[in-house]
Amino acid sequence: MLDFNLYPFPELKTERLILRKISESDAKDFFAIRSNAQIMEKLDKELASSIEEVILLIKKIENAIEGNLGINWALCLKENNKLIGVVGFHNIYKDHHRAEIGYALLPEFQRQGIMKEAIQAMINFAFSELKLHSIEAKVNPNNEASISLLTGFGFVKEAFFKESYYFKEQFLDTAIYSLITTNHISSKV
Repeated sequence: MLDFNLYPFPELKTERLILRKISESDAKDFFAIRSNAQIMEKLDKELASSIEEVILLIKKIENAIEGNLGINWALCLKENNKLIGVVGFHNIYKDHHRAEIGYALLPEFQRQGIMKEAIQAMINFAFSELKLHSIEAKVNPNNEASISLLTGFGFVKEAFFKESYYFKEQFLDTAIYSLITTNHISSKV
């Protein structure tokens, strides 16, 4: 089983970005993501209805970090340190040396290579610092942008589950993509 400690919180930096700890002071910006129908439709999640709901989610994220069960970062541009997205490994399976990646970015910052930059930093952290063997992503098969992003890093389709979950009064499919450390090339971006 993996043994690691997420304290002190591991801040990640890239050429344009800072991936830092999410705090309650980010609630308004985080709410802008969680209440955005365009973003949440791609994630097949309910829209947040209040700032209080997002504050509870931030507390849940903090608890996962404290328990070394998951980690999420506020994705920020270096120039202003304002949350424009959220990225993380919301489930870390220590027994299996595997984590599940997730990400969301405000629409006005999409298609600028920002998410590629953030995910590259996360992948490097996962394999070099956490010593993971693999990273998985559960994706709606219709989310072509996410699938393209993942496959650009060498993620491969590992599974397809037909009507595997129920959301908004319909059964939806799930595709699982994975990246194994031996297949990772850190110069992808």
